[in-house]
Amino acid sequence: GIVLTQISKFWFEKTAGIVNNHFVTTDVEKFPAPFHNYSELLDGRSMMVKKANPFPVECIVRGYLAGSGWREYRQMGTLHGGKLKAGLQNSSKLPRARFTPSTKAESGHDQNISFKQLTTIIGEETSRELRRISIKLYRYGANLALKSGIIIADTKFEFGLLNGQIILIDEILTPDSSRFWPAATYQPGKNQPSLDKQYLRDYLETLDWDKTYPAPPLPDEIVENVSKKYCEIFQIITGKSIDSIIKS
Repeated sequence: GIVLTQISKFWFEKTAGIVNNHFVTTDVEKFPAPFHNYSELLDGRSMMVKKANPFPVECIVRGYLAGSGWREYRQMGTLHGGKLKAGLQNSSKLPRARFTPSTKAESGHDQNISFKQLTTIIGEETSRELRRISIKLYRYGANLALKSGIIIADTKFEFGLLNGQIILIDEILTPDSSRFWPAATYQPGKNQPSLDKQYLRDYLETLDWDKTYPAPPLPDEIVENVSKKYCEIFQIITGKSIDSIIKS
């Protein structure tokens, strides 16, 4: 929780010049008074935000061919229904970043939707603006992360309306919402080692589980390894150790 909160804080502050966001503070002393009694529990892992009216969609941007995108391309030669050139491999860099929206399901799995379907949900002008902002955010984050030796293969953004204006909400460029690959070991044609949730996904794929609630309990070793990966990507991206955040 601390890693996800603090890495979102880092990116919210970095990208505020691209689009306004819901971030207010992570300083519990600035939260409403009733929360002060729980500061020991909340400190570092909680965030006060502005309340927005969320759009019921997820704005996914892909810079590389991975996961479900690679599976679709391998079977159909397409990504999100759009034709791609032949000869791409697992983890290939795409010629340009692709906007591939999905629904945001309250229960069950999100469903991929075309840009045209997106316009029927939130309108054409809003759809175009979310696409523009999402790609701009991805490019900014990907360029900054690459300077620290990290490839951001793909990511997910969510947006809402506040006083009639589009703002970024939820989380941004976290290991829960993004694929982070070490650039030093990047090699197309195979799955990449990653510092994100993919390790947990891969473990769950080994289980006899129908992917419905509740999920099976996780062994301590898996939890510990995920935690280590999250702490590592936090330090690489922000230049700070998670221990320094906890101590402060």
